[in-house]
Amino acid sequence: MASVLVPLAPGCEELEAVTIIDLLRRAGIEVVAAGLEAGPVRASRGVVLVPDLTLDEALAHDYDAIVLPGGGPGSDALAADPRIKGLLGKMAAADRLIGAICAAPKVLAGAGLLKGRSATSYPGVLEALGDTTITLRQEPVVRDGQLITSRGPGTAMAFALTLIEALAGREMREQVDAGLVRPTTA
Repeated sequence: MASVLVPLAPGCEELEAVTIIDLLRRAGIEVVAAGLEAGPVRASRGVVLVPDLTLDEALAHDYDAIVLPGGGPGSDALAADPRIKGLLGKMAAADRLIGAICAAPKVLAGAGLLKGRSATSYPGVLEALGDTTITLRQEPVVRDGQLITSRGPGTAMAFALTLIEALAGREMREQVDAGLVRPTTA
């Protein structure tokens, strides 16, 4: 069974965090939600999330993937945390799956992981960095090798399903998607 670390920072986008955790768990993937500090995490819209572990506790384990939820304040907190930057570097060096949605792709850029790569983010987030080495795309989800990025809360399900396919295969993605009873048109 694949294992995924989802760091939760104050001000994270709760719709993205919960969607990622929920859908991956539906696929039988082990998900560890880790707070940057001990205790509950107040997300961007005031929803209180209860992490499984602290990040320090979670770092005692290895993971097949790390997935960063977005939200402006949450992404800024992730970007400022040296443990996250170090872990991203280790995961990239080991060719592990790395995902980021909404404002969180800027955390990947700050760790040097998007140079020469294709990525997407919440409108304006990556553009504001002025990094011309990143090929900016507008698709809901962009996969470039072991990096998967996505646009925002409205693309969270497509993002999580892409993560499931990368970690557990196309059949599991289709099984989880069928159970969601999503409309074919919005």
